[in-house]
Amino acid sequence: MGDLERLPVGIVGASGYGGVQLVRLLMDHPGVEIVYLGGNSSAGKPFSDLYPHLGPFFNLTIESIDLDEIARRCRVVFLSLPNGLAHQMAPTLLSKGCKVLDLSADYRFSNLETYKKWYGGERHDQETSVSAVYGLPELYRDRIAQTQLVGCPGCYVTTSLLALSPLLKQGLIMPDTAIIDAKSGTSGGGREAKTNLLLAEADNSMTPYGVTRHRHTPEIEQICSDLAGHDVKVQFTPHLVPMVRGLLATVYATLRDPGLLLQDLVTIYTAFYRASPFIKVLPIGTYPQTKWACGTNLCYIGVEVDNRTDRVIVMSVTDNLIKGQAGQAIQCMNIMMGWEETLGLPRLSFYP
Repeated sequence: MGDLERLPVGIVGASGYGGVQLVRLLMDHPGVEIVYLGGNSSAGKPFSDLYPHLGPFFNLTIESIDLDEIARRCRVVFLSLPNGLAHQMAPTLLSKGCKVLDLSADYRFSNLETYKKWYGGERHDQETSVSAVYGLPELYRDRIAQTQLVGCPGCYVTTSLLALSPLLKQGLIMPDTAIIDAKSGTSGGGREAKTNLLLAEADNSMTPYGVTRHRHTPEIEQICSDLAGHDVKVQFTPHLVPMVRGLLATVYATLRDPGLLLQDLVTIYTAFYRASPFIKVLPIGTYPQTKWACGTNLCYIGVEVDNRTDRVIVMSVTDNLIKGQAGQAIQCMNIMMGWEETLGLPRLSFYP
């Protein structure tokens, strides 16, 4: 692709962890050129003021958000903003011919009433919302290829759904028995200063939060219901663990057929993800570690069966900032542009 004209892309909300991951990954992408960084509080600052280590390689100045200017200069726009802002920008950008990838929750829900119930605020973009495609390529690759607007899922949802999807799509479990026990590094909380993310608070400690009321629950249930063909409820409990990046979701569910063998399940998972280059289904007896996925767009999945309780146990790990955020958005962009979905995305971690 080096001989072709590079695709001009912009990032709105470049100052956070999601934004800097996008910058880092897009800098190495052979098909694109970052031509615009937008932000409000950081407008006028060189990007190197926020991330000095990138100064020798990349030093665009962050600009105030001007939708007309963004659309004039960019063909693809990543919105890496807090919830509730993207829906104020996406309709205008789309009307001016941009492809838009939203990393917030604004375009993840097919029903805006569900969004408003869990996130609050008013919405006046029903028509735009209906056109959005859920940005999990392993499930909706064909639809992503045809859309102009992608609502990219977050890290917890991505990791959990990749573990659950084959079970629900093939009708292998009692759907409402699914329990998701998920653990994330502190970078999932963003770069903004928060007391619970201070080293003295988070180190040497493990903390559950959002128990029974986490905002990702309805998002997980929406896709699970789509896969199963009927309403599905899940139990989802997230935890903060004392590491910077990485996410582990351990999913438990009761098998519909207690006689189903572990080897059969591994075969089903392998077949389900045979066309998904970033999903690695592990051999029997091998369980994934977050470190394996760190710095990559991979998801490692291990499967186990407990014949004593008739439950399947699926363990799924990702890098919460890459496959769980910026990398997945770029994977979606690649599909939207008709490129190889692996283009410009890392597939091997540094170890240890």
